Amino acid sequence: MARPVPLLTALVVAAAVAVFLMPAPAGFEPPTMRAAALVVLTIGLWAVGALPEHITGFLFFTLAMVLSAAPAQVVFSGFASATMWLVLGGLIIAEGVIRTGLAQRFAGVVFDRFTVSYRQLIAAVVAASIVLSFFMPATIGRVLLLLPIVAAVAERVGFERGGTGYNGICLAAIMTTYQCGTAVLPANAPNLVLAGAAETLYGVHLVYAEYLWVQFPVMGVLKGLAIIAFVCWLFRAEVRPVSARHESAPLTAEQMRMAVILAAALALWTTDFLHGISAGWIALAAGTACLIPRIGVMPVSAFNDIRLGPYFYIGATLGLGLMMQKTGLSDALGKLLHSVLPLEPGADFGNFITLSLLATFAGVFTTNPAQPAVLAPLAEQFAQVAGWPLKAALMTMAIGFTTLLLPYQVPPVVVGLQVGGVRFAAALRLSLPLAAVSIFVLLPLDYLWWRLIGYFG
Repeated sequence: MARPVPLLTALVVAAAVAVFLMPAPAGFEPPTMRAAALVVLTIGLWAVGALPEHITGFLFFTLAMVLSAAPAQVVFSGFASATMWLVLGGLIIAEGVIRTGLAQRFAGVVFDRFTVSYRQLIAAVVAASIVLSFFMPATIGRVLLLLPIVAAVAERVGFERGGTGYNGICLAAIMTTYQCGTAVLPANAPNLVLAGAAETLYGVHLVYAEYLWVQFPVMGVLKGLAIIAFVCWLFRAEVRPVSARHESAPLTAEQMRMAVILAAALALWTTDFLHGISAGWIALAAGTACLIPRIGVMPVSAFNDIRLGPYFYIGATLGLGLMMQKTGLSDALGKLLHSVLPLEPGADFGNFITLSLLATFAGVFTTNPAQPAVLAPLAEQFAQVAGWPLKAALMTMAIGFTTLLLPYQVPPVVVGLQVGGVRFAAALRLSLPLAAVSIFVLLPLDYLWWRLIGYFG
């Protein structure tokens, strides 16, 4: 796996240089080509895995400013986003849960009864990940909450960190949290970007219940079952059953305070529709509470032990997405794709597959947060050509970003891999066959479901 990396890295750099030196097409300014070259380099290095993700992010920030690819307020826009502070607060919370031993306690209370077999344990992890998506609106927050717990479960049943069984349990939580979570409207950022774009561009409101009815049966339930099957097949392991006798001891003072902080954060996350406070600010408040002397659960110096790589990686992905929009790259890519798509009225199955695959593969080039931002402005044209209601065209975009091909496309997945200590190669071992089943099996089933409920008009 390691030997092709230098060659692939050289190809990525050569492609970026070629784009940089290419004359700007009619209607585009030179900064657009500089931005395009930077997108090729950054996404290419993330895809190849030549450098740690956050180091590639630093390279993006540096070159964007040196080359004047976009203004500083665009390049560093991610750091003004609540998402960034959700990541930072979540990293602190995760450290607190691990340091206090509360992760071990949760692991015992929630999962010990399912340690009779590996298949039961994986099914329980997948089910817990899906259920949590209904209550906690941010994928990164759910990943950072679940990973310390499932990692503790893996250790309790005898799996070594980095081993096959350990990787299987962690990947079951990571992949389910993101992929099945896309079937619940407020559960992740791309869903909300799509909903916001639909309202801003077309005055169309995506309703929670309708979205759930259209997406969840196949992309929530059936995909969850597919994740269980693939993890049990590709990451075979035998568990060591454990008893619940450790849970009879009372919580320590630190564990009690951590539990109160976590419960308060969860309560505020699940009631955001009432108070309107962003999940990012809630996470930041909870993380700060963990560090305040005599109130928190760990010394202030513990902040030095928190791995901040995911924080800067997320900042780079958000800045990259906005740079693409502001420089016109997103519009250019969308128009190019629209001009070559084989859409025609009456061909619902072909149109459905085409638009779903377009949305799926767009994530390889734009990364997950930018997918709906790139494609939503074209939805009305797609709907008119296909003869569909506008909502149907918009909903195919959600099908696209529920399927990931490469882990770097989805920032929360990368965060989960880093926090859980799971290698990129292990994630590819699951993501690629799962993507194949999603495309060749779940897409046709989703089409049949949409046809059954009359969603094509």
